[in-house]
Amino acid sequence: MSDFLPSGIQLSYLVAASLFIVGLKQLSSPATARQGNVIAAVGMLIAIIGTLLERQVVSYQMIALGIIIGSIAGTIMAKKVAMTAMPQMVGLLNGFGGAASALVAVGEFWRYLSIPETPRTDSLIIIILGVLIGGVTFTGSVLAFAKLQELLPGAPITFPLQQPFNAFLAAVLFGGSAYMVVADPENVPVFLALVAVSNILGVMFVLPIGGGDMPVVISLLNSYSGLAASVAGFILMNNMLIIAGALVGASGIILTQIMCKAMNRSLTNVLFGAFGAGGGAAVASSAADIDKTVRTVAPDEAAMMLGYARSVVIVPGYGMAVAQAQHTVRELADQLDRLGVEVKYAIHPVAGRMPGHMNVLLAEANVPYPQLYDMEDINPQFDETDVALVIGANDVVNPAARHDQASPIYGMPILDVDKAKHTIVIKRSMNTGFAGVDNELFYKNKTMMLFGSAKDAVGKLVSEVKQL
Repeated sequence: MSDFLPSGIQLSYLVAASLFIVGLKQLSSPATARQGNVIAAVGMLIAIIGTLLERQVVSYQMIALGIIIGSIAGTIMAKKVAMTAMPQMVGLLNGFGGAASALVAVGEFWRYLSIPETPRTDSLIIIILGVLIGGVTFTGSVLAFAKLQELLPGAPITFPLQQPFNAFLAAVLFGGSAYMVVADPENVPVFLALVAVSNILGVMFVLPIGGGDMPVVISLLNSYSGLAASVAGFILMNNMLIIAGALVGASGIILTQIMCKAMNRSLTNVLFGAFGAGGGAAVASSAADIDKTVRTVAPDEAAMMLGYARSVVIVPGYGMAVAQAQHTVRELADQLDRLGVEVKYAIHPVAGRMPGHMNVLLAEANVPYPQLYDMEDINPQFDETDVALVIGANDVVNPAARHDQASPIYGMPILDVDKAKHTIVIKRSMNTGFAGVDNELFYKNKTMMLFGSAKDAVGKLVSEVKQL
């Protein structure tokens, strides 16, 4: 039995890893995402049970207490946090993962101080990596949460000599790490300084990044949390933690690359470009001399256009999320479906404040998965669309991205709503989006503006469509 137990634990890890991979695969589609989440959760349960059978476990009482506290906190968060606040919650959970990994590294260092044995070089390097990645992930995620929750300004925050200061912190981190590895592995003041600098670097990492780039930041921090977990796995010599962390790290960096590609920007530009620092002021471009006549539409007229159309494509954006209008949007789609109108949703990869933000909100409103179309699939269909209804989206539908080389969003793939026969844009005002540039779409002859909160405006459309 004693010989079988270690083999059984490793076998459970293999099963858990397989379930993780299957779960990740199913998360790639909204239609199978819930099932994939359940499969991955079952894999994690198996991994936890296997780990609890390890003979190194010292106190099951403390573990049980931690599980109870964590389960209660997690249940409360899941019940209380609105779907519109999901980006903040994801950011905070990333931070918790980084903090846990950093604490494992700190605990391992303290363990070495309590025994006569000096930490080996490879063990010390892993401990330092755990502190670095975990610390950056923790404070970076907390700052991202604060920006998304509007506890701090969403615009990039910069100050003179910011990059030289960051370079100085990196030099201190590298120098202190080298000193410990080469000269004094048990130097507590230097180690504590490394912990502090790692946490400061996390703050400096997110500080110059604006709210509109949060999808990339959250995805990258998610990758960091996976790497931190993998490092913790090496510290604890736990194969399952290594594998799970590597999967999260790899999938996070792939998603980060997808987000950057969707904005036609490099990761370096996102992290260090302070994009959106203009504070909402319109940026000059070669299209500044276009005719800026705005055509407005009343709710009853807009409802008639929608109700008598053959096809309508709804384009949700961050404005829909802020107004929590997803359920009203679903009600409008149901009313249009009653009239025989074909309704589809066009999803831009970076619409919202986290990867898949629009998908999550529409899933909460029980929008049928077949109605959701990615940008590559829906763009060829706009030519045959009678009405494109844009709800709170801005930069992701700006035609300037296709032709205006002076525009900051030039080259960014967009949703081709301007090719539809008619476009109705629901927006609070004519303020610019995150990029700080005027949207040419608003001034086109086929575009009509319906001003107001997304929820109120869509609610009026629902009332009018019901009367058709």
